[in-house]
Formats: sequence, structure tokens, C-alpha cells
Amino acid sequence: MFDKETYIRRRSELKKLVKNGLIILFGNNESPCNFPNNGYYPFRQDSSFLYYFGQNRDGLVGVIDVDNDTETLVGNDIDIEDIVWYGSVDSVKDLAEQVGVAHSEPMKTLKTICNEALRQHRKIHFLPPYRYDIKLQILDLLGIHPVQQKESASMELIMAVIKMRSCKEQQEIEELERAAVIGHKMHTTAMRLTKPGVTEKFIGGQIDGIANSYGAMVSFPTIFSQHGEIMHGNPTMAVLQSGRLALCDAGAETINNYCSDNTRTYPVNGKFSQRQLEIYSIVEACHDHALQIAKPGIKWYDVHMSVCRLMTDRLKELGLMKGDTEEAVKAGAHAMFLPHGLGHMMGMDVHDMEALDQRYVGYDEEIQPSDQFGTNALRLGRRLQEGFVVTDEPGIYFIPALIDDWKASGHCKEFINFDLLETYKDFGGIRIEDDLLITKDGCRFIGKDRIPYHPAEIEEFMSKN
Repeated sequence: MFDKETYIRRRSELKKLVKNGLIILFGNNESPCNFPNNGYYPFRQDSSFLYYFGQNRDGLVGVIDVDNDTETLVGNDIDIEDIVWYGSVDSVKDLAEQVGVAHSEPMKTLKTICNEALRQHRKIHFLPPYRYDIKLQILDLLGIHPVQQKESASMELIMAVIKMRSCKEQQEIEELERAAVIGHKMHTTAMRLTKPGVTEKFIGGQIDGIANSYGAMVSFPTIFSQHGEIMHGNPTMAVLQSGRLALCDAGAETINNYCSDNTRTYPVNGKFSQRQLEIYSIVEACHDHALQIAKPGIKWYDVHMSVCRLMTDRLKELGLMKGDTEEAVKAGAHAMFLPHGLGHMMGMDVHDMEALDQRYVGYDEEIQPSDQFGTNALRLGRRLQEGFVVTDEPGIYFIPALIDDWKASGHCKEFINFDLLETYKDFGGIRIEDDLLITKDGCRFIGKDRIPYHPAEIEEFMSKN
């Protein structure tokens, strides 16, 4: 948790942006793994609640009355039976005082607060809920059916939160740097452990343990797989085989819930084959190209498309693509190899503010998401600003089902050499990902220590460790 003044300042700014009405920010409740007394651990608070109210306890709601300039932390104190099992915790009143909130009330009071606001026909602002218990709570408080709550959420509040959370404060950047330290430990450990005969599951479990022991938790479920062509290939009991590539996409959250998100791909036996190196060098060049051109004022969509053109040119040199580069990219032919976006916003959520809708987080009135396959998975398209944190994660994947589908339909046949592509069906996939801070004049990596990603560095690291 940051100092009290941080949360006071943030709530004050939020009131100015929203201008009037009653703001209700719901914290999360415990989420059971399979039954109520077996909850997921550790508890994960809602990020927007954390941003404005800072407290990491379940069962809390923050209420900001903009018109009357009052703030209330709502929640029930822990009873003696819970104290027996989980230990003593601060009272809700104490929690409120710690973040500069003058008032606290038990949860039953929230219904009274909402009823009074409804009676007076005041605007009640809430964010789109993503957990079903909160949806039921909103139904009880405001009478809005869960299927209508996303469209009933306050656009004024959504846009205010996005405006404030998109550009990171210095103390947030420092927290992200701490997350990068944990992420470095995770990825270098995975590299050390990777060798023929070890299971994916073992390595995934080891690096998850690092996230848990140095921070709060992983920032998303760890991806570790020899099948890098599967975007979210979680670890299985498959045994690592010499000659295959292992893809590791993993990150950590600090105690204050700021994230890291990196991906590395490396040979199981520690030595790239010539064919692997040819594809890897293209992804490496695309990764570094984004770092060179990303800066304030440029649309991330344009960075993405520049990477797609570079990738197409390089794949043409290998004979996997053909034809005019501009026409190929316009047709979306590159999505055979890169079916996702170049990157996304990152912060307290690994896909920062995803619940607030990517149309508003990653796009704006100037640019809206594409409906073209591949480009439609670009989570960020808007112009970059100083203080944005984005991921740079190009990849090349050989997905057998996608190859078969496009080949059968003749889709983009004028740009893709399907005969040669057939010989890559057993290749897997490669992704390289780092987190970038947009600076005044350009961008820089987050994290002082670089996780090896140049081929010679990877081979040297794996041979020595």
C-alpha cells in the first residue's frame, strides 16, 4: 500500500473528473476454489478499488459522494469466529483511516445509501462488474439485472478511471520494476531447469513458487509448453524432448499487485537448430524494431503494422510468404503467423483495466478495433503517452489447424507458400516479450536485468547453468 496522501489525491482527482453523483467502487469478496471454506489463495482485490482505496481485505466497498464531498468505507468487521481461524485484523474504521477516509459503515448501510440516492434520482456510478457475486449485489442494491449491468455502468466513471490509471506515477513505475526483478528470477530459473526429460508441469510449478515466495502471486496463469503454437499453452505432464522449443510466458505480481509479463522461447537441449534460428531471428528483429519506434504520439496500431510488414518481408526471404508486402499485410496474410496483437497495456492488471472494455482502454475516438482476423486481437491501438506501460510481444507460430483451414479455403494463397508451410507443421511457435515504459522521447525496458533473449546469450546461459 502507498502512503495515505496518494489515495486522498487520487479520490480527489476522481471526483473532479466524474463531477457529480455517487461513486460506488466494489472490492472483491473471497472466491471459493470448490467450496466456501476452501478459497483461492492469496485473495486478489479488485484493481480499481485498490487504486483508490488501497486496502487488500475482502468484503469492502468504497463510496464517494461527489456532490457532498464525503467518502465512506463500507464493510463488516471480522467476527471472533473468523479471528480464531485467521487471526486478528484491523477494524473497518481503522482501514478507512489508513487511507484517509473519514467515514466507515457496516455493509447493511450500503442499501440505505443507495435507496436514498435512488429516491433523489441521483446518478449512481459503478464500473462494469466481472464477478457474479458483485452482479447479484448490484441487483439487490440498484435493481439492475446482471445482463443489463455492463451497459448500465457509468461511462463517466469508466473514462475517468482509464484516464488516471493509464499513465503510471513514479511510485507505480518503481513497483513495476520490483515486479520485473521477480519476473527475471522466474524466467532465468525456467531456463536453468529446461532440459530433455523434465516435464512442463515441473518447470511451471517451480517458477510459480518463485512468484509466490517473492511477491503476491503470478500475474496470470503460467504458460510453459513445447507447443508454442498454442497461445495459452499451460504446462502439462508432457516430457521435454531434445530438438523441440520451449515457450515460457510468465510474470509476477508484487505485494502491491503490480505486474510483470515476459516471454522467452529457447531450445530444450540448449542449442538452436538452423531452422529454429531462422525463425527466431525474425521474431527478435520485430521485438527490437518496436523498441526503436515506440514513443509518445505514435499510434500503437502503427507500431503493430510496422512490425507486421517487417515480419512479412523476412518471411518472404525464407519463401514462406510471397507477393507485395503492403498488399499482403492489408489482406491480413501475416496473421497466419502472428494471429495476435503486438502488445497490451499493463499495470495492476496484466491486461490493464481489461474489465473496463478494451474499446475504451486501448482505443478511442480516433481509432477503434479492427474486425480482421489477427488484427482484431490487438488490445491497444491508440496513441502512446508518456507513462504508458505496454508489452512488446511479437511471435511467429505454425498452427496446423489454421494452416489446413486457410489452405483448404485458398485464403491468402497469393501471399502464402502453403507447400513450404506444410513442412513447418511440427515446428511449434516462438514469442519474445518484454514490458516497455513510454518515456518523454521514446521508450525503455522495465527491469534493470535483461532476461537473455538474443540467441547467443540464450545458448551461453543454458550451457553454463
